[in-house]
Amino acid sequence: MSQKKPTHTPKDSHYARLRRQHRDRTVEAVGPDEGLVHLYGLHTVRAAIQNPRRSIRRLMVTRNALARLELDEAGGLPFPVEMVEPKEIDRLTGADAVHQGVLAEAEPLEPKRLTALGDTRLVLVLDQVTDPHNVGAIMRSAVAFGAGALVTTARHSPSESGVLAKAASGALEHIDHLQARNLADALRELSEAGFQTVGLDSEGPDVLEDSLAGERIALVLGAEGKGLRQKTRETVDRLARLDLDGAIRSLNVSNAAAVAMYAARRHLAAIG
Repeated sequence: MSQKKPTHTPKDSHYARLRRQHRDRTVEAVGPDEGLVHLYGLHTVRAAIQNPRRSIRRLMVTRNALARLELDEAGGLPFPVEMVEPKEIDRLTGADAVHQGVLAEAEPLEPKRLTALGDTRLVLVLDQVTDPHNVGAIMRSAVAFGAGALVTTARHSPSESGVLAKAASGALEHIDHLQARNLADALRELSEAGFQTVGLDSEGPDVLEDSLAGERIALVLGAEGKGLRQKTRETVDRLARLDLDGAIRSLNVSNAAAVAMYAARRHLAAIG
């Protein structure tokens, strides 16, 4: 008598498991209440807790993540702390977010005005860079290189979010974020404050290192693809390019920002 063949082969079971795993990973995020942001990841949340300007409404954290946050005492924090399982944070961030077992629900930081710039010698200006991953990475590099502020346009730039904060890896709490309603006016204001405004352009007439002058530098970068807008190109003091010898003649905007800041820092250090 012939045996009945099994309905599912091992191969079928393998693909069924993959389908279930994919379905589990595509859980959509539940956004925060209106006017609040979800910050997640160990570096991001630790920096937010330590920032006196940040108002946190609640902290959701797994037992392991709480130990890794290295807080003095969770019970003494000025906001409620909820011990949760990772899947509860997955529900808020989406299962693909690398939250590391911790999420803070917080009020966004208030962007400052250009008049609050202070005595910093290096600032970054973004001309309608909209990708939060790129803006977050630029913030991280800006803090690493000691830039005093990041200037963005009030429109066509990403609002504060968990994605941006995670890409910044804590830097969001360490750099002044200034917004300009009119970027051309802001660039002229920077020039009046003693900044040399230098626009990065892959077709710029001069190499960046040869273009830097003065004791205060404002590096201006445009969105990927379209680059600096024409009005911005006409307003900056200089247009300059990174000296690239390879077959690819341009960099991702966050990488270009890091290279440009390194060059600007060397210039500023050389003049004292």
